Amino acid sequence: MNPRTATRMRPLRPGSTTLAGIALAALAGLGLATLPAGVAQAACHRSSTVVVAGNGSGDFTSVQAAVDAAPSGNTHRYTIRIRPGTYKELVTIPADKPYLSFVGTGRRASDVVITYDNANGTPKPGGGTYGTSGSASVTIDGNDFTARNLTFSNSFDEAAHPEITSQQAVAVLTHADRLVFDNVRFLGNQDTLYVNSPAATTVSRAYFRSCYVEGDVDFIFGRGTAVFDHCHVNSLDRGSATNNGYVTAASTDISNPYGFLFYRCTLTSAAAAGTVYLGRPWHPSGDPNALGQVVYRESTLGAQIQSAPWTDMSGFSWKDARFAEYRDRGPGAAVSTDRPQLTDAQAATYTPRRYLAGTDGWNPIH
Repeated sequence: MNPRTATRMRPLRPGSTTLAGIALAALAGLGLATLPAGVAQAACHRSSTVVVAGNGSGDFTSVQAAVDAAPSGNTHRYTIRIRPGTYKELVTIPADKPYLSFVGTGRRASDVVITYDNANGTPKPGGGTYGTSGSASVTIDGNDFTARNLTFSNSFDEAAHPEITSQQAVAVLTHADRLVFDNVRFLGNQDTLYVNSPAATTVSRAYFRSCYVEGDVDFIFGRGTAVFDHCHVNSLDRGSATNNGYVTAASTDISNPYGFLFYRCTLTSAAAAGTVYLGRPWHPSGDPNALGQVVYRESTLGAQIQSAPWTDMSGFSWKDARFAEYRDRGPGAAVSTDRPQLTDAQAATYTPRRYLAGTDGWNPIH
């Protein structure tokens, strides 16, 4: 290389330019409009960060394309930076692609939205319907996934589709372990956030920090273990004077002591006072071992919460589940005989770290 004609290379700012972008620019200088087959993916494999932009200014125009380009069996963090915009697409993070991160680059979590509009009863092109799990806009099967500063949504319009009677519509379905969501919004109506695991006796953990979750019926549900730390949980107003839905429908297996913990969260709603339940016990397919475990701890409960906040489901009594509160406050937190309370000694066992530690000592809290 002639030192007089060589171009000085500036250090890359983290996340500013990717190897794929460098390769594209270099080949453009050679008169090639696109990378040869396989080169783009190989370039992205060598980079720890790629960029998604709907206007074509990044490495990919869709989130799923960026996921597809990530290396299988990855052992290091692979970050997908997503520029502001609405990405209407189905996204799946497969089990063989761990350590993926989605990072919204907007100023607010609302600036980046990943959404789709399937519901349980939406007809599939090949026949049948999607079902609840199949309705998910985003499915996460890869362990150690993280997301920050963006929105996951299911934009199914219930009012526009009265012909669809099974209107469960999932924004995010998780099966994977050691997941972290930081300043993420989850939007939907019925069944917004499905925190699950690969099998009934398999423990999968998720940590939600400073997140916003919105829905109406059973909108946080499943058998996974989850901690909601300083989150905002909003129940939509269904217009009823008596019942505007249920925050949780946990199906925690009897072998798992930890289901959902709401730690110092805020529960709000525009619904009428005393019309929203904290939860009910979900027994999938009548499974007698699905004994939901939910604790609301040191949280602020709005007036929408029922004075008897737990209720039965499909013939199963809430009293057989593992539901409790500890030092909640607010107009919806008045203690009564229908509201099991933890003692101080019991509360020492139901902390965010206890829920998330598992057998490997995982601790995403900081």
